[in-house]
Amino acid sequence: MLAGWRRDFYQCLTRRADVLFELTDAVLCADGPVHSLVDLTLTAEHRRGHGALYDGLNSGRIDLARLRTTLSMLSLPRTVDGRIVLAVDVSNWLRPDASTSADRLFCHVYGRAKGQAQMIPGWPYSFVAALESGRTSWTAVLDAVRLGPADDATAVTADQLRDVVGRLIAAGHRRHGDPEILVVADAGYDITRLAFVLADLPVELLGRLRTDRVVRLPKPPRLPGSTGRPPKHGPEFRLDNPDTWRAPQHHTTTATTRYGTANACSWDRLHPRLTRRTCWIDHDGDLPVVEGTLIRLQVEHLPGDRDPKPVWLWCSAVDATAADVDRWWRAFLRRFDLEHTFRLFKQTLGWARPKLRTPDAADRWTWLIIATHTQLRLARPLAADLRRPWERPTAPGRLTPARVRRGFRNLRAKTALPAAAPKPTRPGPGRPPGSTNHRPAPRHDVGKTAKRDLSINARKRRTG
Repeated sequence: MLAGWRRDFYQCLTRRADVLFELTDAVLCADGPVHSLVDLTLTAEHRRGHGALYDGLNSGRIDLARLRTTLSMLSLPRTVDGRIVLAVDVSNWLRPDASTSADRLFCHVYGRAKGQAQMIPGWPYSFVAALESGRTSWTAVLDAVRLGPADDATAVTADQLRDVVGRLIAAGHRRHGDPEILVVADAGYDITRLAFVLADLPVELLGRLRTDRVVRLPKPPRLPGSTGRPPKHGPEFRLDNPDTWRAPQHHTTTATTRYGTANACSWDRLHPRLTRRTCWIDHDGDLPVVEGTLIRLQVEHLPGDRDPKPVWLWCSAVDATAADVDRWWRAFLRRFDLEHTFRLFKQTLGWARPKLRTPDAADRWTWLIIATHTQLRLARPLAADLRRPWERPTAPGRLTPARVRRGFRNLRAKTALPAAAPKPTRPGPGRPPGSTNHRPAPRHDVGKTAKRDLSINARKRRTG
């Protein structure tokens, strides 16, 4: 399977294919983490010079539609009941000093400087990956889209999920009668909007809510003889005020090895009260009522925290059972496996290391990193444990992506090598000594540049 996918990946490289393919091999076979692109040209797997490397990233071409289809044809991890669980999250490629790079946005970043949240210019990428069951650092990355200045993050995510689910169905991963695909997201997503837009797909949306959110209970039944307009929403349910809570429909207690005792309570058919702002500003007609299941998860302890705060989750499915509630919060905890993939991309594979100028070159490098990670996943059952003397032995099925990468050079010699040998040539003359650049690169602003035609108040005056 690894050799076949390498041939398919090479066919997706429609320009500068040889140098781009050897660049992925250099990332896979480099000794230690990748710190710079030019260092990859010193590996034996990269038989071309550093000029060809940058020319491939700046002028190469990848057939992304074909590559996405090829990724969807691979086998996917599933849960015990055969369900596919997808996680969606945004990871930022920070470029604070790249004033000549276009399409940069202010990215919300934690843990820099004094540990406070900051807004750093960079390129945000939205990733979709399939999750495994159980504690692991492996995910199957299926898609990546860069968010531009004029993009609505919720709309882009909805289109991205629609395309991914459509490709999975076309590849035969889900057939009629199979369990619905579960999509897990964090608190940064408008999970209600995603559930409304993707209501025609066989998916369930699960997302985390902030602890200061307010949702509404189902509207009460209308009494005989009542006059006036019937209510659209029920009483308030404040997540931070237990006095507004009602008795839950389900209450489960589960003993876990990592978090101690986990208590989960669920309330059926709760919905947020939507307002005509942000992604709902252009909605035609009355705002909908999107009902779902509210879950409160309280664990006994977290690593380094003996008094953890509860986690509130909202799922787009209704009439859930106690088994569904347990399945949902367990799937949400598996969402953090995607953080291990982001850490591998940045710290080991060097995703955010290159100082590329154009967003198109950044997109090509991002997809090369995804192809690299895919080859590690396919080589997982083939790799040997080349552990250091101070490392503990690991079972073959429990090797981490970094441990599989350590032995990929031995596997590469036994698999497909479709890249052609380089042709002998001479380096170009370069810029004459003493000459200056008379065409400086243009500077670009950072942040959102697209503005709406009318403000919210102007829309109200026009419609009113």
